[in-house]
Amino acid sequence: MRVESAAQGPRRRVHRSEDSEENSRKAPRMLGPNRFAPRLCDVSLDELAGRGIRGLIVDLDNTLVAYRCSEIIEEHLAWIQMAQRRSFKIVMLSNNFSDRVRSIADQLAVECVPNALKPLPTGFWRAQRALALPRRQIAVVGDQLFTDVLGGRIFGFYTILTEPIEPHDFALTRVFRFFERLFLPQRHLP
Repeated sequence: MRVESAAQGPRRRVHRSEDSEENSRKAPRMLGPNRFAPRLCDVSLDELAGRGIRGLIVDLDNTLVAYRCSEIIEEHLAWIQMAQRRSFKIVMLSNNFSDRVRSIADQLAVECVPNALKPLPTGFWRAQRALALPRRQIAVVGDQLFTDVLGGRIFGFYTILTEPIEPHDFALTRVFRFFERLFLPQRHLP
């Protein structure tokens, strides 16, 4: 009978280094989106469905429509309609004022949460409540790292960062865009 000393302990076979990069878990970056897409209409509904996503929280300005514009881009309208036909639930979440947000939401036949104060969690909580889905089944799509992505990540949603539709933005957003350049990989900068 073989006796092992307490210091030696039982022997076991190691197939890979336990502290190897392959085996280590990396904490998700709070400021890193899960995915990038050039535009809202480029987000793959097949991929989202494959991930178990059933609800979408979509930003308004420079994601769905151009800054200060109320006309919905044709490709984005078609994407929203396709998502609805595929039974995705959609809520538009915006820091913009109520009348404009509700007007566009009515055109799309989607729920909306205006005056959201993103990235604070209240607007995201209201959007999740409107979707009536668990967090793991919700994706946030937006053009801003410090509002859409950060707020979505804080709340535990899957996040997709799009490029802004146009370079014009609210003054405070232009300041945030400067800081986005410090956090985003160079190839993903607008």
